[in-house]
Amino acid sequence: MNQGDSSPDRKRSLSDEAGASAGQAGPAVDEGARADGNVPLLVSEERQNRRGGKGNNQRRKQRQAAKALALSEGAPQLQAGVSSMSLPPIASPAQMKKRHWGLLAGFFLMVLAPLVAVSLYLWTVAGDQYISTVGFTVRSQESSGANDLLGGLAQFAGGNAASDSDILYEFIQSQEMARIVDARLGLKAHYAQRWPDDWAFSLWPDASLEDLVWYWQRVVSMSYDGSSGLIEVQVVAFDAAMAQAVTREIVAESQTRINALNARARDDAMGYAQADLGEAIERLKGARGALTQFRTRTRIVDPNADIQGRMGVMNNLQQQLAEALIEHDLLRASVREGDPRLKKALLRIDVIRDRIAIERQTFTSSSTETGAVGEDYPSLISEFERLNVDLEYAETAYRAALTALEVARDDATRQSRYLATYITPTLAEDSQYPQRFILAGLVGLFLLLGWSILTLIYYSIRDRS
Repeated sequence: MNQGDSSPDRKRSLSDEAGASAGQAGPAVDEGARADGNVPLLVSEERQNRRGGKGNNQRRKQRQAAKALALSEGAPQLQAGVSSMSLPPIASPAQMKKRHWGLLAGFFLMVLAPLVAVSLYLWTVAGDQYISTVGFTVRSQESSGANDLLGGLAQFAGGNAASDSDILYEFIQSQEMARIVDARLGLKAHYAQRWPDDWAFSLWPDASLEDLVWYWQRVVSMSYDGSSGLIEVQVVAFDAAMAQAVTREIVAESQTRINALNARARDDAMGYAQADLGEAIERLKGARGALTQFRTRTRIVDPNADIQGRMGVMNNLQQQLAEALIEHDLLRASVREGDPRLKKALLRIDVIRDRIAIERQTFTSSSTETGAVGEDYPSLISEFERLNVDLEYAETAYRAALTALEVARDDATRQSRYLATYITPTLAEDSQYPQRFILAGLVGLFLLLGWSILTLIYYSIRDRS
């Protein structure tokens, strides 16, 4: 078969030859030839299997041969069809533009260059820093079991009184503490020794006291537990011995401040106790003076004893009157009327009755003619009882003030509060600051975030325009 033959005849003859060599007719065509329309439909594989009755191996070989033939014949036509189609041009390779170069330059200037500069500074210029740690709390010699049990409840109750630990926490960060430690150890000279090379971690030499306080709060870090009162202080310095010396000075000055608070509390307690005792003494003097004036005016030492004596006189008169009446009755029964003895008995009875009346009148009368003291006895007794109550109250207040003064004096002989150190000032062997890897990582992260944000802003503006 030559090239001038038509394509369908050539395909049919080749299919017949393949069927004859395999012992069956009708090759199968693939879907590409069937869709092209140039190859007629042949007998399916199932019909050939029923006719020939060959095995699976022969059918597989026949199918593969038919597919290979169809593909080899249809390839030129497919290539001719593809060549005749009009396809869009292929995109050219991507190329760097000005904005891309600008982004790379910005990344280098905003991220890489500053990160390299910071890294060089941290590893070549920044000096090693050492840490010294100290921990302490304020304790009291008094029993604090109830306070420990109710300490949490006192916080919920909203107590406003500041504890000694709160006072120390604020005092350590204050200007006074920085000034005292600088006067004793020379903080400015130590922290300014690496200036201006290590400018980021050093103090400038001409720093004022306010600048020193700012730097002091930077190199001194504190942690404070308000429930337990524990205070932990960390000091950073360019030398381990200097850091330990600073922590020791902090502990010493804190102890001095606690002692000053103790002295102030003792002085206040003694002052209050002495003032109370002075008032009690003056009150006692006044009460005793008033009672003395009463006795001088009335010429009665004890109205109770005086009235008891007068009541004794009254009782005696009453007894004599009863005897005189009995004697008069006996005489009247034994003598006749007009007897002198009977008249004498009546006279005695009248005298006794007059005396009883006079004695009774002295209890309520203020006239001295009747034997009274110039004031009635109820008023005298009321005044005396009032003066006696005032005297007893003044004596009780005096005894209480005297006891309070003794207690305050006993408290003044001992230190009621002291500083308990649970971590002594440590001496570092290796430097822990500056944390170079952490600082470099944080700087790189923030630089990258800044560059990314600016890039997103640029592309957002570009897309909108």
